[in-house]
Amino acid sequence: MDFSWSEEQRLWRQTVRDFAQKEIAPRVREIDTKGRIPPEIVQGMADLGLLAPVCSEEYGGAAMDWTLATIAAEELGRADISLAVPVLYLVEAAWGFIFDRYGTAELKAQILPRVTAGKAFLGIATTEPEGGSDILGACRTKAVRQGDGWVLNGEKMYISGVRESLEMGGIHLLLARTESDPAAGHRAFTFFGLPLQGTPGLTPTFFEDMGRMGISTGGFALEQVHVPAAHQVGELNRGFYHAMEGFSAARVLIGATCVGAAEAVLELGMEHIKERHAFGRPLAAFEGISFPLADHYARLESTRLLVYKAAWTMDQKYGPGTRSHSDIALAAALAKLRAPRVGFEIMNEVADWFGAMAYTKECPVEMGIRGIRSYSIGAEGTMNVQRMIIARELLERGVPS
Repeated sequence: MDFSWSEEQRLWRQTVRDFAQKEIAPRVREIDTKGRIPPEIVQGMADLGLLAPVCSEEYGGAAMDWTLATIAAEELGRADISLAVPVLYLVEAAWGFIFDRYGTAELKAQILPRVTAGKAFLGIATTEPEGGSDILGACRTKAVRQGDGWVLNGEKMYISGVRESLEMGGIHLLLARTESDPAAGHRAFTFFGLPLQGTPGLTPTFFEDMGRMGISTGGFALEQVHVPAAHQVGELNRGFYHAMEGFSAARVLIGATCVGAAEAVLELGMEHIKERHAFGRPLAAFEGISFPLADHYARLESTRLLVYKAAWTMDQKYGPGTRSHSDIALAAALAKLRAPRVGFEIMNEVADWFGAMAYTKECPVEMGIRGIRSYSIGAEGTMNVQRMIIARELLERGVPS
């Protein structure tokens, strides 16, 4: 078993880190305050191959493996602890992969080159007012075949990138019910590539989040919205399964962004406790601070291993190996269960080290606390959803050896 990085992986990490620390890190407060990712940062990401990087080269992607994609996610999280830029990255990486894998050649040729060039947005729309993770019970948006396409009616909520898609163009992968028979179960849903920009019958809604301010959150109502047949993504009534693949991919990248952000905050805190003195000694000399530092670092390292094991599992499934999606679902859920909570607890601990300053916007830690909280509340499944997945896999096949 080899835990070392290859030369390609080391060079890629350094390349992304150099870009992210130079171009993104100095502007994180600006991104958080203004509520937008500057277009030059988006363009820089495109130039580096960071937009939908797992997509095939035919459409402008880098055909990147999941380990390299996870390295990039970690470095972007380290640079932008508010986690807005990492959201842009991971949404387009995970769902761009699904679109590239299952979309029609016609629609991919229209959309993906613009996404990888930073000229359009690609997002995901599964959550509805009734709920998010319970797709079987909560998804009420319907698609009915009509003429040369489909007619959509329903509503989606708490969707990333609604403003970006309206302004730039692109699509959201929308899950809709295409089979009304209750006995159909999971085989009742289909994915569609829905353009938000200029679509008749679509009414957007926007929410003001507590964090991740650089990327929008919103929703949209659909009333008799027509999409052509070429906008069907994947097989009819297989949308649920395609969505599960996308969620697993996104969970791996979420884990990496949380690890990167937590590492950056921990390093910030370490600098502070070495420099700040109390009672004639640096704060780092007090065991009440140094012991929690050791504990949190140990937990962060164990989480990093879970994240990269999940990335490796993805590469075995979609590369030359034969891992099943069951393996991926378990590995991704472990990463998603662990990373947001460990990251939040690290940031909360570091805030204690800074004291009153951490309760002001003079201290960047507050951006991290606000941003990372989104990943335990929702964003590809709550913590209890991850526990359900892990327990299901364990009960079905026992503890993996």
